Formats: sequence, C-alpha cells, structure tokens
Amino acid sequence: MRTVTIRELHAKTGELVRDASRHGQILVTDNGRTIAKILPETEGTGTPYFAGRKPSKAFFRLDESGRTGRGPDVTRWISEDREDRA
Repeated sequence: MRTVTIRELHAKTGELVRDASRHGQILVTDNGRTIAKILPETEGTGTPYFAGRKPSKAFFRLDESGRTGRGPDVTRWISEDREDRA
C-alpha cells in the first residue's frame, strides 16, 4: 500500500488515480496523519439491490383490492400556485 502526502496528491492527482486503479489503495497524509484513501473502482455487483426484490403476496392482495388507488393529480394545483406567485 502506497502513502503520499497531500502536496504530492495535489501535484500528481491524475497519475496517482491511475496508479490506484492498477496497484490498489493509496493513503493520503497531511502532517503524517492519514486523511484520505484513494481506492480503485471494483466491478459492480451486477444487479442493484432493489431490482431483485419481489412484491409480497400481501402486497398483491392489497393491490387487487383496489385500496391502493393513486391520489389526485396535483400538477394543475402546483401550476396554479406558481402562477399566483408570479
């Protein structure tokens, strides 16, 4: 693991970011104290968490009951309010 000073980071940001992608984590120090890490981007996990979720049976029953109707379309009200302010 490489360590660089904040001054060195300022002078060579692009080079250090590329180094982190090739060689791994780089610690940034200020007056000998670690203040930041430059980490290489890892490959994503693929599917986002919520994309894999499935609605429960209870949700389907509620949805089929018709009690999940949408509220009123407030677009018109917002437009009127904005016109009143102008």
